[in-house]
Amino acid sequence: MPTSVEAVRPIELAEIQEARQRIVRTIVRTPLVRLELGPDYPDIRLKLENLQPINAYKLRGAANAVAMLPESERKRGVWTISAGNAGQGVAYAARQAGVSCTVVVIETAPTAKIERMKALGARLALVPYEVAWKALAERAFAGVEGTFVHPFDDHNFIAGHGTMGLEILEDAPDTIVVIAAIGGGGLVTGVGSAIKALKPEIKIWGAEPETAAPAAKSFAAGSAQVFADWKASFVDGAGGQSVFPRMWERMRPLLDGVIVVSLEQTRQAMRLMAEKARVIAEGAGALPLAAALTGKAGQGPIVAIVSGGNIDLKKFCEILQSTFPNPCP
Repeated sequence: MPTSVEAVRPIELAEIQEARQRIVRTIVRTPLVRLELGPDYPDIRLKLENLQPINAYKLRGAANAVAMLPESERKRGVWTISAGNAGQGVAYAARQAGVSCTVVVIETAPTAKIERMKALGARLALVPYEVAWKALAERAFAGVEGTFVHPFDDHNFIAGHGTMGLEILEDAPDTIVVIAAIGGGGLVTGVGSAIKALKPEIKIWGAEPETAAPAAKSFAAGSAQVFADWKASFVDGAGGQSVFPRMWERMRPLLDGVIVVSLEQTRQAMRLMAEKARVIAEGAGALPLAAALTGKAGQGPIVAIVSGGNIDLKKFCEILQSTFPNPCP
């Protein structure tokens, strides 16, 4: 049966501050570093969420959401739907809580993500993207039992992500713009909720790949939209087939706009981080830097959230290979 859903409401600053205390022993306070590109480029700082224990920001939301489940619901076990990072986050939090975890996984997820979910003790069910997206909308999947933890449309999950916004303002109080990739919308909603509560003048921008940009289409239309020309790509952690109406309701008051970038711009951003900062970012983690480099968000200071680094090394080398000869042995 589908899980009952509470009404959408704003994420309060106090909830984010409480989440910070709740997850402090689970997550890493990740560094925020300046990307040295020279005077002809915007002032860009990288928030390195790829350094979390699961190499992705999703641990923040998962740890908070699982910790806030009543004991009776945790005992039933938990399950989620994921392209890999949310699955790792929920599996990690579930293992700490001593409860079972099942993940319905998009079958094109990188091998690195699949193997890490298995290593964390999660049971996996691999399905096509369309099946997973339908299950997300329905909050149900045949044959899976336990308490459903939605990977983005969950109030407590989003509040956990908001803790990142607190860190950004503490480490870079001169920030003018923050850019986050948009998949389901939980990251940008959480970070935006924290930052707008403390410094509403800071601009919050989303970033999407040209092959999957429903949020940009939604902002242009003024309502939640389906992206009919959706295509799978190496940017597997961002860019959905549509914007869920509930997430549109959450995002719309917080976002100042969405920047769409090409896959080539995303590859260039991945290479640039590897060359200049020795950072391995997955496609979704590179979208904000690619967006910042377009100049559409201004000259900064801009914080680009590197949301994750879970990419198969073979694929990462192939991406670097397209520009640099023999970058990997």
